[in-house]
Amino acid sequence: MSTVPAAPRAPRRREGLRALLWLSPWLTGFAAFFLYPLAATVYFSFHRYDLFTLEFVGLDNYRYLLADERALVAIGNTLWLVAFMVPAQVLFALGLAWLVTRLKAGAGLVRTAFYLPSLIPTVAGTVAFVFLLNPATGPMNQFLELFGITGPDWFGDEDWAKPSLTLLGMWGAGNTMVIFLAALLDVPKHLYEAAALDGAGAWRQFRSVTLPTISPVLLFSAVTGVIYALQYFTQAMIAARVASGSTDSPGSSFVPGYPEMSTLTLPQWLFQMGFRDFSMGYACVLALLLFAASMVFTLILLRRFRALEEAV
Repeated sequence: MSTVPAAPRAPRRREGLRALLWLSPWLTGFAAFFLYPLAATVYFSFHRYDLFTLEFVGLDNYRYLLADERALVAIGNTLWLVAFMVPAQVLFALGLAWLVTRLKAGAGLVRTAFYLPSLIPTVAGTVAFVFLLNPATGPMNQFLELFGITGPDWFGDEDWAKPSLTLLGMWGAGNTMVIFLAALLDVPKHLYEAAALDGAGAWRQFRSVTLPTISPVLLFSAVTGVIYALQYFTQAMIAARVASGSTDSPGSSFVPGYPEMSTLTLPQWLFQMGFRDFSMGYACVLALLLFAASMVFTLILLRRFRALEEAV
């Protein structure tokens, strides 16, 4: 009985080297811009480092995290944004996209009106939004007064600060709306026709046809939204600074979180510790916490969406 001779090792080795050669640009970038920074962050997290001196302190930075009240508040605020702002943005963008697909006239005007805020630079858009919600002169509170409603101090009240940031996020959800719009328009029409013939109503068609078809886009929006919320920095910093009237004049120092640390997020506290107080070792611990949280939330979302797809 004849046997097939094994393939020589030399060609296989050449193929492997050729593959590594083609992958070398990506591998080089991955090692230089991900593996090395991650390893350096882990290394510095065990040290007291202020850019000039390096002292090994073991787990002291990690122990200090558990006793740092501001860090715990920042973690709570960041988790609040993940739990409330991300679903609000995704649902609002999906609702807008669905509305545009149902409009018989003026769809282009509505799409443009809701997409334009996402084109405004982040800082300028945040400043404009804070002035729109100004409790004394802002048009929002003046509009509410027409109905006898006294508007809140949106960014000046600790109970309203995070909901106001959520409204700011929904105001700039134009990019997500466009992605959802493309996904909705790509759903095959014959699936809706088949569902209608089976007696499915609008809600049943949306649940059994639309959602399973656009589930990859939903997953993408949820994952990117969570990562964005975990890295939430600029809008919260600018809104707090404008609402508090603080400036970086000589002799003054703005501490993020106005009012009453309600807008303090973990990236802001990381920035404060690393680049204002120069506690680089402790800042590395906060950075690792953000990295771990991003990985955990991403894995949870991936498993959740996979379970939903199998259930459907």
